[in-house]
Order: sequence, then structure tokens, then C-alpha cells
Amino acid sequence: MRALCLITVKPGKVDNVLRILQKIRKIIKETMVVTGRADIIVVLQGTIDEINNMVIDFKKIKEIVSTETLIEVEVDLGWSKP
Repeated sequence: MRALCLITVKPGKVDNVLRILQKIRKIIKETMVVTGRADIIVVLQGTIDEINNMVIDFKKIKEIVSTETLIEVEVDLGWSKP
């Protein structure tokens, strides 16, 4: 299972949080500094429990203000040919 976690951090703390996240290599596959409502996006891959526990761990980082997790789902919309 894959998920994206959108992370908002305190002003001026993006570099610090990025360094912390890059050291955590359990299920983090990629980290990106982005523009928009989030400051950092993290690509996670693991079980739902591993993803949940990782997001809980993110909330323990004092410079992180908020997180939003988008979990990949498989949906058959009938677009592909049989």
C-alpha cells in the first residue's frame, strides 16, 4: 500500500524537518519540498498499520504543525479495455 503525507511545518523549519525525515527510512520512499498548502510531501509504502504508525511518529516532531495523509486506493472506473 502506498500513501502520500502532506506535511506543514513551522516557518523556517523546513530544512530541520527534512533532515529528520530523511533519517527515518522505515517506510519512507521519498521526500519532497513543495509549494502550496503543504511544505513537504512524503511518499510512504507499507501496510496500513505501518503507515498509520509513521504518521503518528510525524506528529511527535515539534516543528510539524499538521499532516494530511492520502492513501492510494484501487478503483475500477471501467476506463481500461478488457
